[in-house]
Parts: sequence; C-alpha cells; structure tokens
Amino acid sequence: MKEFELRVCKVESVEFVNKLPPNVKIELSNKYSYNVGYSKLNTCSGEFKAEIFDKNSPDRFHINIVVKGFFTTAEGVAKEKLHVKTYEAVFPYVKAFVTNLTANAGIPPIYIPYIDISNQSIYRVEMP
Repeated sequence: MKEFELRVCKVESVEFVNKLPPNVKIELSNKYSYNVGYSKLNTCSGEFKAEIFDKNSPDRFHINIVVKGFFTTAEGVAKEKLHVKTYEAVFPYVKAFVTNLTANAGIPPIYIPYIDISNQSIYRVEMP
C-alpha cells in the first residue's frame, strides 16, 4: 500500500471580491495555512486556507479559500511526513482553482506561489 492516497479534494468555501476600477495595478500578498487532522482509522484530512489580497486595498480585492483533502494512510507513517505529503497533494488543487477563478472573472489569472514546507517546523498537537 502507498503511504497515503487522496480520496477526495473539495472546495469548502470561497470568497471573492473584485471591486477594483479597470486598469488599476495592484500589489498582491498571500497568506497560507495548512493543518491536518488524524484519526485512528488510518485516515486524515488536510485543510488548506489561502488568502490572496491587494496590500493597499484588501477590502476591494481579496480571495479567501478553504480546500479540504481527505486521505487514507498506511499504518505507521510518520505524521510529520504525512503533513508534508498531503500538503503537496492538495496545493495543486488550490492553485488551479485560484487561477481559473481569476481568469474566468475577466482579470489576469493569479498564480499563487508554492511554498516548500518540507524544511519548516511542523507543530503537532495531540488531541485526547
């Protein structure tokens, strides 16, 4: 069996505000968070939250999106490894959704940058 398998990926919520006048230049900023919930049944779910907004007018242009991925996992795979691998599986869905949303909205498509989390500290809180 593979270490993990993506079973379902779904957009749970999206908020898109585009109230900018035509031909205005904006300076984008991005914020991401990714959290994984683990079960004792060899499953886990990853929740990716992204905020993309104009630094100068976030009330006039922003995208807030929450995407969830649901995974089956092999027995004994380290949670830190699953955290990174499931992030890598969900990120392309978020990126594609944001790119398609903006392109279909009649504005230049936004391509959110990938962040390599494999070398970053991952904080884990075990629930009782």
